Amino acid sequence: MRILVTGGAGFIGANFIRHMLASHPEHQLINLDNLTYAGNLENLKGIEDLPNYTFVKGDICDRQLLHGLDFDGIINFAAESHVDRSILDSYPFLQTNIFGTQNLLEHAKKRGCRMLQVSTDEVYGSIEKGLFTEESPITPNSPYAASKASADLLVGAYHETFGMDVLITRCSNNYGPYQFPEKLIPLVISHALEGRAIPVYGDGTNVRDWLYVLDHCRAIDVVFHRGKAGEVYNVGGINEQRNIDIIRKILTRVAARTGAAADGFQGLIAYVKDRPGHDRRYAIDPSKMEREFGWRPMTGFEEGINLTVDWYLENREWWKHIISGEYMQYYQTQYGGRLTE
Repeated sequence: MRILVTGGAGFIGANFIRHMLASHPEHQLINLDNLTYAGNLENLKGIEDLPNYTFVKGDICDRQLLHGLDFDGIINFAAESHVDRSILDSYPFLQTNIFGTQNLLEHAKKRGCRMLQVSTDEVYGSIEKGLFTEESPITPNSPYAASKASADLLVGAYHETFGMDVLITRCSNNYGPYQFPEKLIPLVISHALEGRAIPVYGDGTNVRDWLYVLDHCRAIDVVFHRGKAGEVYNVGGINEQRNIDIIRKILTRVAARTGAAADGFQGLIAYVKDRPGHDRRYAIDPSKMEREFGWRPMTGFEEGINLTVDWYLENREWWKHIISGEYMQYYQTQYGGRLTE
C-alpha cells in the first residue's frame, strides 16, 4: 500500500513511521507535514533516503496539494495538540484539527480508501471514577479537546453518510523519544538537567494514564490493518499516575543517571496557578483492543520512563536546539507570570 501519514515529523507520527518502515517494508509511506513548531525532520534522521519513504512539506488543509498525491490509505496524526496553546489561541486548532480532517476525508472519499483518525482520550472530558469506554459520551473541556471531538464527529458522520472506511483511535497520554519539550515529561527532564524551575499546575494531583509511544504505534498499526470500518478503539496504557508522582519519579531517575543529589532536583518543583478548565482525571478502558486484536501495552512505566530519561540524556543537542528559539517565547508567555506569583 501507499499510505499517506500526515503529521509524520511530529512526536507520535515520527515514531510511527520508524515503526512501520521496520515492520512493514512492503508499504510505501508518504509523510505529509507542514513543519510547524512541533514538526521536526531531525525526528526522522537516518531514514530520509529509504526507497519506501517520501517526505512532502505541506498543509492538510491544502486541497490542491492532496489532489496531487497518490495514496491508498491515510493515517492522520496532523494536529495542533497542546491544551495550553489552545487556551492562548484556539484558531490554529480549529483550522488544522477540524478543517484539515474534513479535507482529508474528502480526498479519502474520492479515492475510496481507508482513513484512520488518531484522536485523544481528552474528547471524553474528565471522569471521577471508573473508565471511559468507546461508548462514553464526548464532553470535551478545552478548545484543543473540542477541536479533536469535532473531528471525530466528522469522521463518524462520513461513515454514516457515505459508507466510508474510516476508523478512530483515542489514546491516553503518550511519552517517549522525540516528544516536544513543552509536554510534561520532557519538560521535567530538560529543566532538571538545566537546573530550572519545574512548573506544576495547581496541587499536582491531576491524574493521567500514560502510554509509551511505541506501544501506541503498535496499536495504530493493528487497527489500520485489521480494524472494522466505523469503529472507535481506545488505546490506553493501563497506567494511571498523578502528575506530581510522575515528576518525582523522573527527578529520581535523572539524579541517579547523572550522579546528582536527588534533593536538589526535587527542590526545582514550583507549584503555579492552575490553567483554566484543567481536567482532573483521564482514564480509558482499552479492553476492546485486547479482545479484538490481542493488543496490550508491552512497556511498563518503570521501563518506559527509564528509556525516555536515557534518550533525553543521550540526545541533549536535539532538545537544546528546540528550546533555544520560538519555544522560549511561548514558555515565558505561558509560565513566566505564574512562576513569579
